[in-house]
Amino acid sequence: MRTGLTKREKTTDIWFDEKDPLIHIRTHNTDLKKRLAAYAGQHPDQCRQTDADPETDCMEFDIAKGRFSFRLTAPYNEERREAARRSARENKATDRLK
Repeated sequence: MRTGLTKREKTTDIWFDEKDPLIHIRTHNTDLKKRLAAYAGQHPDQCRQTDADPETDCMEFDIAKGRFSFRLTAPYNEERREAARRSARENKATDRLK
């Protein structure tokens, strides 16, 4: 959907404090909106859509703390990158034989 917003303006805001049991999410990200909407449909006691702006294609959700997580991953070192490259090349060669 064309909203007239630039990519820089299409943000995702996630905010919470130590007191409130909810995390508040406001996003333009299509994948995150779909995932949160699906989760809200399956678990309405844990997550709910609170607002939607069709002009900017933005949606807002409240989700219980403990149901939303951030995953931090360490960067690959050169050895691990090379092992991943080798594995990908081997799998690609194997796939061609099938």
